[in-house]
Amino acid sequence: MRVSVALALFTADLRVHDNPVLWAAVRDAERVVPLFVVDTGIRRTGFVVPNRAAFLADSLADLDAALRARGGRLVVRVGDVIEETCRVAARTGAAVVHIAGGVSCYATRRENRLRAELSGDGRELRVHDASITAVPPGALTPADKDHFAVFTPYFRRWETFPVRRVLPAPDAVRVPDVRSADLPRAQSLAPGPTSPGLPVGGESEARRILRSWLAGPLAAYEERHDDLAADATSRLSPYLHFGCLSPTELLHRARAQDSPGAHAFVRQLAWRDFHHQVLAARPDAADHDYRPRHDRWRHATKDIKAWQEGRTGYPVVDAAMRQLRHEGWMPGRARLLAASFLTKTLYVDWRVGARHFLDLLVDGDIANNQLNWQWVAGTGTDTRPNRVLNPLAQARRFDPHGEYVRRWLPELRHRNAAPDPAGPYPAPIVDLASATARFTSARRTAASGTRRPPRR
Repeated sequence: MRVSVALALFTADLRVHDNPVLWAAVRDAERVVPLFVVDTGIRRTGFVVPNRAAFLADSLADLDAALRARGGRLVVRVGDVIEETCRVAARTGAAVVHIAGGVSCYATRRENRLRAELSGDGRELRVHDASITAVPPGALTPADKDHFAVFTPYFRRWETFPVRRVLPAPDAVRVPDVRSADLPRAQSLAPGPTSPGLPVGGESEARRILRSWLAGPLAAYEERHDDLAADATSRLSPYLHFGCLSPTELLHRARAQDSPGAHAFVRQLAWRDFHHQVLAARPDAADHDYRPRHDRWRHATKDIKAWQEGRTGYPVVDAAMRQLRHEGWMPGRARLLAASFLTKTLYVDWRVGARHFLDLLVDGDIANNQLNWQWVAGTGTDTRPNRVLNPLAQARRFDPHGEYVRRWLPELRHRNAAPDPAGPYPAPIVDLASATARFTSARRTAASGTRRPPRR
């Protein structure tokens, strides 16, 4: 039944193309309120940081422009998301509020509170599950379990799941008369400096990058995605995180390529969905070990600082960390190397690294960031929890000519990426063989139940 007014509450779906929330609202109502609430509650969580605030501000401005091109506009409110949504719904007479489903504890609490408040006022909340992931969390489950804990069997089922069709962007959006705050600026969201090389946010930029990616680089993804110097990944992750690009549309368009590169890329999209379904079933995995190893992590303040600053004395690790600080982004292989070095080589709690990544990554979200960190630390879903990535061996394999290292470590550009003890580049802060022995001993001790601190 078509209603007079519906409200489309934007969260992590800042786009007009293939947006189930906006599409359903326009389909089912004569007029639609496209609403974004600058949620003051989430600011207190520490999740809103300068890099993501800048990207968000870009994305909201771009979304507003796309809606205006269709005769509408983005309505912005500032405050508690529940209170502001209910206030706008009451002011405009919206009978239905549409929202994309989330998997974090925060998103779940928001949804439950909103449903309760709206129902008490005689209004309906409609949650659209297939908006943030291609396959909704919980749609695939093994027998007698609420989620898949291992990727490979999940991927087999995921590949055969009937993914919904791609929805068109609305031709027109008619918005009722309702007050709006100004579009937020980055500094008003999270004051502070941003990374100098931060990407531009918004759906327009996402679709430009997508067109370029599909036109050529995707075909070579399988053979080049781990080549650090080649910079051969899609760089679409920030746009997926903010919902500037639909994962469903990306999946359909990648599958249409039917190449080895496309198949490898689709597998990475499945990993993204896999982590979301894990977090949906185990929301405590954002902060607690998914599979406890009873680690007694080191509190190594100096080592942590050296790692954060890219001054460990291991060039490929330091290059990765400096790229993170400069761009607010790093390729997947660099993330694995940096995370393994912190958790396995330095034997530092994965939560320390995950927090640092969330402070800088423009694509940082709870599902992928936290669960990837747990995978590397061996407390997550990795079936080989004690594997250690040797940074020297990894550099030889994925940056054999030192191009990636020289790009991010100017002090090594004329030294063939070889550290000079007399120069400004530091000596290694840890011996790899000793560090591996320390980690192996600590894990063995933890597994046996003996409560001894690891060797320093």
